[in-house]
Amino acid sequence: MRVLFVHQNFPGQYRHVAPALAARPGTEVVALGIGPAPALPGVRHVRYAVAGRSHPGIHPLAADFETATLRAEAAARAALALKAEGFVPDVICGHSGWGETLFLKDVWPQARLLTFAEFFYSAFGADTGFDPEFPSREGHAFRTRARNAGQLVAFEASDRLVSPTAWQASRIPAAFRDRLAVIHDGIDTDLLRPDPKARITLGRDRLSLGPGDEVVTFVNRNLEPYRGYHSFMRALPEILRRRPKARAVIVGGSDTSYGARPPAGRTWREIFLDEVKAGLDLSRVHFVGKIPYRDYVNLLQVSAAHVYLTYPFVLSWSMLEAMALGACIVGSATPPVEEVIRQGENGLLVDFFSPAQIAEAVVGVLADPGAVAPLRAAARQTALAYDLERVCLPAHLRLIEAVAAGAGA
Repeated sequence: MRVLFVHQNFPGQYRHVAPALAARPGTEVVALGIGPAPALPGVRHVRYAVAGRSHPGIHPLAADFETATLRAEAAARAALALKAEGFVPDVICGHSGWGETLFLKDVWPQARLLTFAEFFYSAFGADTGFDPEFPSREGHAFRTRARNAGQLVAFEASDRLVSPTAWQASRIPAAFRDRLAVIHDGIDTDLLRPDPKARITLGRDRLSLGPGDEVVTFVNRNLEPYRGYHSFMRALPEILRRRPKARAVIVGGSDTSYGARPPAGRTWREIFLDEVKAGLDLSRVHFVGKIPYRDYVNLLQVSAAHVYLTYPFVLSWSMLEAMALGACIVGSATPPVEEVIRQGENGLLVDFFSPAQIAEAVVGVLADPGAVAPLRAAARQTALAYDLERVCLPAHLRLIEAVAAGAGA
């Protein structure tokens, strides 16, 4: 079998699937991506360059599709070069979000296309317009609909689709759901497990913390409203006031991953810290930026309360990883979180917009760690359903085999 993976930031979601396929006798695996990629055993990585940029005079509502088309053309030209070498894939696995898969079935009409459908945008019922503090601008609904054009073309060309969670799958248009599977990317629950001997050292004052300390953790790729940074910061003064021994360790960069960028010259991190810092004991607030993965794991192993907040959007790997590590989750009562967290069974759910409710939940966890020990254990058990090696990776491999065989086409 020959398999082509397509992801502008390869390996992305294919980090484990691609080398697992490549390890199978008689399987050839090639990957297309824009940037450099880590070497994966048995995977040949081919880079392509996008020629040109979006035309400055294009209608704003068409700009996203033009950008997708530029990427699609670049990927297709790289595909034509592979075809000229004699490479003909049985299956193409590609992320639909940026346009690269649009023309690949035209290069290889007989290949099966398995599309990773991560998120389908809509003007209502999901992230757009969710937060009244950041209202949608006039015409935003038009842009939201228009930005899906590339994905719709990709879905139409696909033999099968796969989404990581049931809620994300529910956002895909009904016309395509009969060919849609739900399989999470998977987390390594052997690596990610509780450790009662874990410790972290905070560099500012070499403070060493371990299980039993009142460590409140908050983790984002970047600290921004989409992931509830503003709500968490507004809850933090009350948490620290009521728990004099508590410390907040905040992981994340100062860029913007999702949604609107902050005013020029500012960062969301600064804006919401400035809003509340007069009421904070800053000696107990530790912004550690982006940290090595091993340090991140250790941090969550010593976490007394892990706060995870999100708009109705893509569920972060970090929440499931925290659950696997036995953290007590205080999560937002938003659909992606509610799919996994059951109130009072394997975590606690709070109103995304209520700093008072967030603070009350965190304070309760810190005040009586014994009472939430069953939640921690149940969180770990829930995470096992997303285990990489035993559950998710085998399911992805079975799906690719089925697509190669023509099942569901």
